[in-house]
Amino acid sequence: MASRVFPTKSNLLNAKKSQSLAVLGHDLMDRKRNILVREIMTMIDKAKTIQAQIDDMYAQAYLALQKANITLGIVNESSQAIPVDNGLKLDVRSVMGVELPTVTLEEQPNALYYGLESSNSQLDEAYLKFVEVKRLTVKLSEIESNVFRLADAIKKAQKRTNALNNIIIPKLKSTISYISDALEEKEREDFSRLKVIKQRSEQQSE
Repeated sequence: MASRVFPTKSNLLNAKKSQSLAVLGHDLMDRKRNILVREIMTMIDKAKTIQAQIDDMYAQAYLALQKANITLGIVNESSQAIPVDNGLKLDVRSVMGVELPTVTLEEQPNALYYGLESSNSQLDEAYLKFVEVKRLTVKLSEIESNVFRLADAIKKAQKRTNALNNIIIPKLKSTISYISDALEEKEREDFSRLKVIKQRSEQQSE
């Protein structure tokens, strides 16, 4: 339904300008949505790959830990010697205006914190496998967080695209049509009026 604006040439030009901007905004928003969709699909594929790597690495780590428990006895005391890792670094990058966190695990030397007398190759292997699990888990958490953020941005972009396509642009088209029809009708009335005036003027001059 057209907005009941006064049918003037100025309002017609303004409506056409608004329509052009709305169409441009729709195209840009749709392009943004498509780019974000491609980005999120790439991330989902990466997440699947990393999750598979984590599952495999966990299996290897627990197998090595089980062997260490068998050969050394319960290794709880050895695990207590490993310090808490506080080496996470957070940053932000932007994709089409969407801020995405980047999580980096600072490189740590592969030092073995427990004594050699209470260790063997199975325990060393388990420790190094769990270190790799930690690194992969940090990467996976970054990707999963970014997927949620991108999904939210895609939803908002789709909502705005739909509003432009289904409400704003049709409303502007209707307004343009209404003003154009009103101006054409006025021109016809003016033409008819001038024609009558001209005919009367010619009759009076005879």
